[in-house]
Amino acid sequence: MRSLFLAAAGVAVCLSGASAQDIRIGVLYDLSGPLAAAGSIASSVGANIAIEMVNEKGGVLGKHKIVPIAADAQSKADVAINEAERLLSQERADVLLGVFSSAHAVPIAQRVDAQKKVFWITTAIATAVVKDRNLQYTFRAQVHSDQFGDASTQFLAEVAKPKLGMEPKDIKVAIIYEDGPYGVGVASSNETGAKQRGMQIVLKEGYAATSPDLSSLVTKLRRARPDVILHTGYNPDITLLLRQAREQGLRFKALIGHGAGYGQIDKLVETFGKDVDHVFNVDPVAAQLLDPKTLKPGIGELTAEMVRRYKEKTGAKEVPPHASMGFNQTWVLLDTVLPAAIQKHGGFGADAIRKAALEVDIPEGGTVQGYGVKFYPPGHPLAGQNERSSPVVMQYIGGQTKIAWPTALRTIDPVIPLPASSPYAAR
Repeated sequence: MRSLFLAAAGVAVCLSGASAQDIRIGVLYDLSGPLAAAGSIASSVGANIAIEMVNEKGGVLGKHKIVPIAADAQSKADVAINEAERLLSQERADVLLGVFSSAHAVPIAQRVDAQKKVFWITTAIATAVVKDRNLQYTFRAQVHSDQFGDASTQFLAEVAKPKLGMEPKDIKVAIIYEDGPYGVGVASSNETGAKQRGMQIVLKEGYAATSPDLSSLVTKLRRARPDVILHTGYNPDITLLLRQAREQGLRFKALIGHGAGYGQIDKLVETFGKDVDHVFNVDPVAAQLLDPKTLKPGIGELTAEMVRRYKEKTGAKEVPPHASMGFNQTWVLLDTVLPAAIQKHGGFGADAIRKAALEVDIPEGGTVQGYGVKFYPPGHPLAGQNERSSPVVMQYIGGQTKIAWPTALRTIDPVIPLPASSPYAAR
């Protein structure tokens, strides 16, 4: 899989031929290990498509080619940290871009910021990456985990009466999550959102994403008898949970996932077929699902080209949200921030990029994922985070992705509770 990615994305570069005008970007993702198929490779392909498209036009401002230096974090935090250090020190990268796992992003952000280097996060969502850390050179246009947990509970509260025939206060929810920064962050906001909306939390429990057995968790879920399960996990643990849930006869009215493994519908369908129909997923939207007429002129064409190239490179029929994340965040850096850094602040050094990033003001509808971009300033509790980012709630039906919430973007009337045809449907 890693070899296929490297060949398809064309990230091999001849470093000796790079000129002083070139901008060197360290592209760090998990290209092997369990996180690779959970969305990291999809995000890396999206990022490299953005680089490819800019370079085809001569580079930033038509003259500064992007030299991507690929590195594999191997789904291991220590490897990710070492590779980040190598890209910045040995490979002399001007910017570190990427990172799928929040467990990797948290320590990397601290180290990179201390070196006064730019860390441009495309995918990792944990609010803890930036919250109360006052990072100066770390920027994330991506949605953060507090927004994920709030979105799922707001959606649930809105559909409670019309779809479930229940008041929000009568809904029993179980919150389960992998116990890294990503899972903990989403679960915490799930809990806050559920309490604010008066829902009953009948179980809240974390587990190791590498756990070989989740049967005891499934047993606890059966005893708690939740109406809705709010789950945050990666691909391997989601697969294990769903398999053991079916074996043990766990039933519920709805399952709402929160990105990562739930964003990889092709992998879930490959394993479970129609069993995963009607599962919900909270994520930044897959760009191709948006109506181009609601976006800035030219964004629709940009999305179409990204989708075409992604399918050509990977052979995929469905383009997952992670591809849009990798592309969108990279495009903002290359198309908006770097040109401003060079033209207004004298180059593409860390301080010039930082100043340009803090001046970004992209309105809603100005990116392929629909939301705008404006970063919280230094001194803010979420310094470096995009204040205009927003997720959506999607639902999978027949292997296709539809938007279920917010209502203004809806492309399907959400199916909830699970139909009787689902093996997980409450009897």
